[in-house]
Amino acid sequence: MRISDQVALAAKNLTRRKGRTALTVVGVVVGTCAVIVMISLGIATNRNQQAMLEQWGDLTQIQIWGGMSYAVDSNGSIVGQNAPAALNDEGIQNITALDHVVAATPYYQAYRIDGTLSAGRSDRYQAYTSNLMGLYADALEPMGFALADGVWLDQAPALPAGKLPVLVCAGTGYNFFDSRRSWDSPKRYRYMGQTDAMGNELPPFVDVKTDKMTLTISNGDETNPKEKSWELVPVGTLVEDDAKGWWTRDGMVLRIQDVRMLEQEYYKLRGEKDQQNTVYDEVYVKVDDVDNVADVIEALADLGYEDTYSISDQREQMQAQVARNQLMLGGLAAVSLLVAALNIANTMTMAIYERTREIGVMKVLGCELGNIRRMFLIESGCIGFIGGVVGAVLSLGISFVLNHLMAILAFLQNTFGASFDAAEILGDGYYYMGDENILSVVPVWLVLAALGFATVIGLLSGLAPANRAVRISALEAIRHE
Repeated sequence: MRISDQVALAAKNLTRRKGRTALTVVGVVVGTCAVIVMISLGIATNRNQQAMLEQWGDLTQIQIWGGMSYAVDSNGSIVGQNAPAALNDEGIQNITALDHVVAATPYYQAYRIDGTLSAGRSDRYQAYTSNLMGLYADALEPMGFALADGVWLDQAPALPAGKLPVLVCAGTGYNFFDSRRSWDSPKRYRYMGQTDAMGNELPPFVDVKTDKMTLTISNGDETNPKEKSWELVPVGTLVEDDAKGWWTRDGMVLRIQDVRMLEQEYYKLRGEKDQQNTVYDEVYVKVDDVDNVADVIEALADLGYEDTYSISDQREQMQAQVARNQLMLGGLAAVSLLVAALNIANTMTMAIYERTREIGVMKVLGCELGNIRRMFLIESGCIGFIGGVVGAVLSLGISFVLNHLMAILAFLQNTFGASFDAAEILGDGYYYMGDENILSVVPVWLVLAALGFATVIGLLSGLAPANRAVRISALEAIRHE
């Protein structure tokens, strides 16, 4: 007997008892739908949590602390027993050589330098040097920074002595204040987003892309003042990214060797010994994939860098919590499929009792036992498959309703004048599940897996009744009333 004939015969047999078959299929529908919906909620939760964490920071970035919090000798080396590995240039080279590490750089803030930035006629507009940040020039692009325009520092053209290339940010110009205004004058400063009486946004005092900017350091001695100046030449504009650092909003980035040079010149002006050491307070490491962050953290610990932090740690904790919730909810959904499996087994057992004479006739006519077993397995598999299809379609509908629940409730409220408050029903948490308010995500693989699982459940449930059918004696089956 051909498979197509057996499938046709199985479909005909299932329609003999339409009510019983429908009730059995409903059990599979409920179980399949429950499994898909529960898993889809977990997938959406993980996705929304990851989107939230990405707003907090870069998931593939690791921060290493150390450096200045430990004693160092005159050469800048950390001293003391059980001291951690030094966060110096050599150490960063070792970090960069680790597997899965894309780049590493210190965020070196020029807080030691006593200087000012100036622009405008007679240096009217001034800013402090606290927003100067030094990074490895060749690490900026691999670290994931982006340029709105211009080129990277390591691609900047050579500049004559007295000029330094810098990267500016969208709000860098707002760091400048009007030095001719009194300290308590509201017109002394301008801020991003500030508007005039007509509602027009006020531009900064300094256009950092076109106005000449000068960095001046001094020895701070009023009786014998000494100064030295450099012109800062913007070569590009960084895209603001709070995940990379607060300074991408209004800071100014220099090559780290330029920041060191400024510090050395500063100490020369003061006539002091260079206090600079090569140990950094913090270093940031970029990993190629979020799944490799844990391995890189372990490798950093092997190198002696144990004081690390990554947002991926929180991601793993959140995912573990979601996995536990999914396991519990999935277990409850699996109970529904277990009940459906028992219903399938019961339905097929009843079908065998009702078709005992038919089975006997098939045996007398020489039908192979494998064909008889296969016929019943096809019937039970069809019940599982049909229930899986209907359950998958139903779960897609539920997913759609969950993802558009606000719009649906608003429509009902506007159409029928319902008095309920949609926000009160859903709770405040609904608004923080991502820009699209996604509560349920049903990927294709989940639908296919659910269909396959439901079909397998049907086949396994029909296995015992099918084996019972092939063991029935032909003569007894023919005499059966």
